[in-house]
Amino acid sequence: MARTVSEGGGPEQPGRRRVLGFLVGSGVMASFVSFVYPILSFVLPPESGELDADTVAAKANEMAANSAKIFRMGNRPGILVRMADGNYRAFSAVCTHLNCTVQYRQREHDVWCACHNGVYNLQGGVVSGPPPKPLEEFVVHARGQDIVVTRESRT
Repeated sequence: MARTVSEGGGPEQPGRRRVLGFLVGSGVMASFVSFVYPILSFVLPPESGELDADTVAAKANEMAANSAKIFRMGNRPGILVRMADGNYRAFSAVCTHLNCTVQYRQREHDVWCACHNGVYNLQGGVVSGPPPKPLEEFVVHARGQDIVVTRESRT
């Protein structure tokens, strides 16, 4: 049987070549994954984490008339407004312009975005400023002493 001889005069070690090939291949594969993974994570949307279930936004006696409260609706903020007549309205508290959190202004009886002075009425419609569309409106139910907000469409 013929033996291969390396340049140094000793027999060639096929195990070293395999190990070196494995290391180079692993490095190339790791580099490929490090380039592809960020692209895929950017292109594919993450799971939203939104809850379709009812959310308890407040207790019945917690809010005075003509006041508001920010609450958590899934992974986004919502705003619950108690009108002067005692009824409740609930909206997404995320401005439709640049996703800033909106707030209720008692004196003006409107919802205001401080980022770019966007103003919404108490039906969620745009009154002034740069917001391109109305706030998403939620359905409000009273369940015992809880004020419950649901993502159902209000139409």
